[in-house]
Amino acid sequence: MCGIAGFISAEKLRPVDERAALLDRMCRVITHRGPDEQGTIVRDRAALGMRRLAIIDLKTGQQPIFDCSGNLAIVFNGEIYNYQDLKKDLEARGHRFKTHSDTETIVHAYEEFGTDCVRHLRGMFAFAIYDFANETLFVARDRVGKKPLFYSLTERGNFVFGSELKVLLEHGEISKELDLAALDAYLTFGYVPEEFCIFRDVRKLAPGAFLLFKDGRVETKNYWDFDYSSPVEIKTEAEYVELLREKIREAVKVRLISEVPLGAFLSGGVDSSSIVAMMSQISDKPVKTFSIGFNEDTFNELKFARLAAEHFKTEHHEFIVTPDLVETVDELVWHFDEPFADSSALPTYMVSKMARDFVTVVLSGDGGDELFAGYTRYATDRRRSGFERLPRVLRQNLLKPLSEALPHGAKGKNFLYNSSLDAIDRYIDSISHFGNLKKIELYSKLLRENLNGGRGRAAEIYRRLAAGVGRDDATDRLLYLDSKTYLPSDILTKVDRMTMAVSLEARVPLLDHELIEIVQKIPADLKLKGLETKYIFKKAMEGIVPREILYREKQGFGVPVGDWINAQLKDRIHGILSEQRTRERGFFESRYINLLLDEHTRNRRDHSHSLWILWMLELWHRRFVDA
Repeated sequence: MCGIAGFISAEKLRPVDERAALLDRMCRVITHRGPDEQGTIVRDRAALGMRRLAIIDLKTGQQPIFDCSGNLAIVFNGEIYNYQDLKKDLEARGHRFKTHSDTETIVHAYEEFGTDCVRHLRGMFAFAIYDFANETLFVARDRVGKKPLFYSLTERGNFVFGSELKVLLEHGEISKELDLAALDAYLTFGYVPEEFCIFRDVRKLAPGAFLLFKDGRVETKNYWDFDYSSPVEIKTEAEYVELLREKIREAVKVRLISEVPLGAFLSGGVDSSSIVAMMSQISDKPVKTFSIGFNEDTFNELKFARLAAEHFKTEHHEFIVTPDLVETVDELVWHFDEPFADSSALPTYMVSKMARDFVTVVLSGDGGDELFAGYTRYATDRRRSGFERLPRVLRQNLLKPLSEALPHGAKGKNFLYNSSLDAIDRYIDSISHFGNLKKIELYSKLLRENLNGGRGRAAEIYRRLAAGVGRDDATDRLLYLDSKTYLPSDILTKVDRMTMAVSLEARVPLLDHELIEIVQKIPADLKLKGLETKYIFKKAMEGIVPREILYREKQGFGVPVGDWINAQLKDRIHGILSEQRTRERGFFESRYINLLLDEHTRNRRDHSHSLWILWMLELWHRRFVDA
């Protein structure tokens, strides 16, 4: 696991020593991603660099790595789990290897297959290959977006890329002008979706896509996508159960390849417990497991984690998150680069920090909810689908005006508005933190004018994504939508940044693309059966994971933010959101923010998530814009 950085210079080249010094600064700003060593090359127009966290081929895996001719150089972030089989195939085709690393396998695959090399890779990755002979840069990102990749083509014609946004900012040619549509998307969802970047001049390479840069032009192309268009496979429930058990076990097994200590996150939920179960079956030693908890009982899942640890006889470690640790938030803001409001980042960071004292690699259970319909909001959407039987004109002309006429905070106001919407808009509204009703009160006139009609652009993209699902099933549409948005932009961003912040590699077996391609062919009513979430996954884990875990009520990786905001964080959040410095940014109506603070303090309404989103945004401004 590593971090990569680089730039391709335009016609007029800086002196080599200047470019080398710049590349060195870009690499060192992400030392946390790879504390073991740094590798760089500055040659012709290309400057490629990386920071390495050594996992495989500790002795000879240093980067950049070249092909036999010396014309191709690669810097790589990630792990390729099928590299040994791929290496044998390439050797049979005449390729000769100098190392035992998965990195070298990629550069030879590119030499053999060109841009199609990505289709041969099973793993998580973001890499850049420069062809010195043809002056072409090839950049690729893994299928689901486990590893990040930011890029920009500057006004001077220089192409800049890196694993984190701060790498590009170090280059010096990236404007800090905000993309207000990205800001609107952040306030809506609590994260900046893949289609946006908070800075106008920067882009994210989409999951399942690659990029070619040549002669000053950028061309991107998708090579893989979640596919719900093909017909479902007709199998019995028992056949699906057997197939899933076999494929999940294999996905876990290939991720146990490591030359350094390895363990697992264990929340006590279905997904992480299933991963630990498979690891315990495969490993001949006790699995090292790591859990996080809170003193607040409502949010504490430790009893289930302990149950799983005892059942699988793991070497178990626990940590309690207390409010005084929230001071760590400032550090987290720096690691995320963009505004990010998922408060579960805090326990993710703390459990990663604890695990790093014992291991260098962990397996996690992320992705199961998007794959098997695990979120309770899917069941909620199914319950509310009956409103679609009401004529649209009735919903639009009766329910919606009635909702808008009710005063702020009136009981039923949000429900009536949500019920007035069409199916996808209803779901988008349900997952929005600041929906359209709240934005009317929150956004300043200046922000509304400067958006120039851009408000809601993220919602338009979400509608387009949902409409592109070939299979006519509401659940499949929502699974696809979340897999393209919430999964890479929130869940995987959180896991990548928080584990890499402490130089820990996280592997995600449930997002193995071969497993995904199987699960997509399972009928949706076996994932969400009635109102029961993850039906077929739970059936597959029966007899392997304790029933007390499989069939307990879903809790989620929550954080007692509401209590903390009214206690230990009260003065800090109130102070920052009320400061003149904050108000002068001109984005929001101070009256509405004061209302949120007042109602939350007096326990009239729970505005914890709204206040957390606004607080994270202001902390981000102070760290990345003001600084």
